[in-house]
Amino acid sequence: MASLSRTAGAAARRGRLAADLRAVRVLWQREVIRFGRNRLRIAMSVVMPMMFLLVFGTGLNAAVPTEQDDAGDFRTFFFPGVLLMAVQAPAVAAGASVVWDRQAGFLRQLLVAPVRRTPLLTGTCLGGATAGLGYAIPVLCLAGLVGIPYRPELLLVLAELALIAFAFTALGVLVAVCAKRPETFQIVIGLCMMPLLFLSGAVFPAGGLPGWLGTVVGLNPLTYAVDALRRTLPGEGVAGLGGRAAGPQWGDWTPSVAAELGCVAALAALALTVATYRFSRSE
Repeated sequence: MASLSRTAGAAARRGRLAADLRAVRVLWQREVIRFGRNRLRIAMSVVMPMMFLLVFGTGLNAAVPTEQDDAGDFRTFFFPGVLLMAVQAPAVAAGASVVWDRQAGFLRQLLVAPVRRTPLLTGTCLGGATAGLGYAIPVLCLAGLVGIPYRPELLLVLAELALIAFAFTALGVLVAVCAKRPETFQIVIGLCMMPLLFLSGAVFPAGGLPGWLGTVVGLNPLTYAVDALRRTLPGEGVAGLGGRAAGPQWGDWTPSVAAELGCVAALAALALTVATYRFSRSE
């Protein structure tokens, strides 16, 4: 009898695992299909970063005296921040889909399925991360325009962008399960994402900042995402600015790329855990 009970328990666990994995796959596929059907947004994902690089980057390049110390092109330094912008919008859009699914009643249909809450949000986050990575690939192909060579290190950059896109999606889903209305979601996302982006070292170096600004930038998890991209991208100009582009410091210790990616992964795990808890209670 004991062996039969153990066998039945193992079969039930395998059945739950198969149902969870099926739910993750279906929701991931749903987000990927949404991404593939919106061709206009895909085109804009290339146009907008090019505008930032060629207009905003060129303007700042003229304002920053980089030629005197042979620091290179400011647009090369700015490129990791543009990659971050490329993955941000489509990844956060996955959170917006959760809000609209609640309004349309789709979530109620999901909740009656024999699956746990975690796979439902995990599948959505993986789909949003895949969409964000799909937006980043065309932008990464523009690296040669700003003096970044096409080397095998770009494959590592893609892996880092996938993790960053997942973190963005988890943050968007966290806001979505807390915000009941689409208007509230848009306001909260706007108030959170823009300060996080501009205080991440994407536009100016994260190291050596004075007073409270340095503290805020050091506490921002996206600071470590930008610095990891900047240190992984090939070419000397990415971390240039005449040696002034120092990354974040923990006392006298400079965190490694692995430690910085660990911070991003911890942010994603924390956001997904809290979102799952809030989702279970609110629904």
